[in-house]
Amino acid sequence: MRSTLSTFNEVWQQQFRHRVLAQTQHFSKDTQFLIGCSGGMDSMLLLYLMSEIFPSQTRSIYVDHQLQSSSTEWGYLVQKQSEQLNIPCVIQKVHVDAGNLEQQARHARYQAYIQHLKSHEILVLAHHQQDQAETLLLRLFSGAGVNGLSAMQAYDVRKDLTIWRPFLELSRQQIEEWAKQIGFDYVVDPTNHDTHYDRAWCREELWPVLEKRFPKMQSAVSRTSYLMQDATEILDDVLQSDWKLCATENELDLTRLLELSDARKRQLLSAWMKGKDQYRPSYDMVKRLQDEVIFAKPDAQATLHINSYYYLRYQKKLYRLTHAELYAEKLFPIQPIMNQSYNLEQMIQTASGKFKILTQDIGLSKQLLNKDLKLIKRQGGEKIHLYGRIGHWPLKKAIQEAQILPWFRHTIQILVVENVMLGVFSPKGFWLAQSDYIEQGGWQPSLVSDCRENSPQSFSNDE
Repeated sequence: MRSTLSTFNEVWQQQFRHRVLAQTQHFSKDTQFLIGCSGGMDSMLLLYLMSEIFPSQTRSIYVDHQLQSSSTEWGYLVQKQSEQLNIPCVIQKVHVDAGNLEQQARHARYQAYIQHLKSHEILVLAHHQQDQAETLLLRLFSGAGVNGLSAMQAYDVRKDLTIWRPFLELSRQQIEEWAKQIGFDYVVDPTNHDTHYDRAWCREELWPVLEKRFPKMQSAVSRTSYLMQDATEILDDVLQSDWKLCATENELDLTRLLELSDARKRQLLSAWMKGKDQYRPSYDMVKRLQDEVIFAKPDAQATLHINSYYYLRYQKKLYRLTHAELYAEKLFPIQPIMNQSYNLEQMIQTASGKFKILTQDIGLSKQLLNKDLKLIKRQGGEKIHLYGRIGHWPLKKAIQEAQILPWFRHTIQILVVENVMLGVFSPKGFWLAQSDYIEQGGWQPSLVSDCRENSPQSFSNDE
């Protein structure tokens, strides 16, 4: 096989080698390559060519979806050819969940890739120009926007892996010619022609009709994806600017959001709703969020549940909460602590957050250190005489003035000794109450991190 490759070398050296080396600007000398090889013509050609250019940096992986009776034999073929090329090979069986078969198989395949990828290793896939054009058309039919129409990138950096597609600008015809010149065995997957699947239908039914009318359609549609990638990059610059102005991970400033154009509003909302998910929400979901929550009547307590999050508006801000965060009061009830002592420099965990006991200019008497105190839950109707203020205030009013979000108010706890209120633990800090126990150089709990930095399950009082 090496002699065949040497003969072929003259053909592809000026084309493929030049194309590959032009893309290696992203790689370091330590970069390793894991080729996702299905046994098909495209990926087997990639295996051969990569073994020539990066013989000591390449290995292959065959993912057996166990959906075809011949899938095990295909894995043996990939392993055999890899061994002939001195390329290490991994065979990984996966289970494909029920549902959309194409989507679930893809998910299982990529999970296997991630499982086997090593540090400094890039996943190399054999997607080519027709794959790119098909992807764009299928996304267009599903109503995708600019991001979706960008289709696949030749060098795709993701959160958990990096993908390189060196064939992406090569036509199917070019790949077939090169494969014929080398002359190797490869797999023909019957599902590639099963029009029950969207991509196969696009390739078998739609493609011939379009190419008959538009002979250069493949390269034109593929070119559109690159124009969309440029547009996406420009939009990302705008998005980053709008994000800094309006958004944090789970909050949106609605006053600033509404100053943006409608298009920029939708883009920011779409990116914000996406969060850490792989895909952005649909146009309809973004519109529902606008209509049912953002533009709801000012006095409406609107909440929208989309996927695993709840979206709600409060005081000109939009919040994204998990089920555990929104319903923490019911899911994780807070129990009073009847006997708890405090020491200087001690770290304590309360429902409102983590606090450290420190000496302050004004604080609680040191006689209370090492003495049993009570930490009780707010019941409603309590009044507090805040240190430095005149008269008693309803605790509810103090909470509102501190702008503590409603779904965190259940974490507020009152520190008591002998029925005397010493102060209140809140997500905004410890509020010292006026009492006979105040002295100069006394101690106070100082907030280290509030309850937002802890999971709802940590709303217990145990340290």
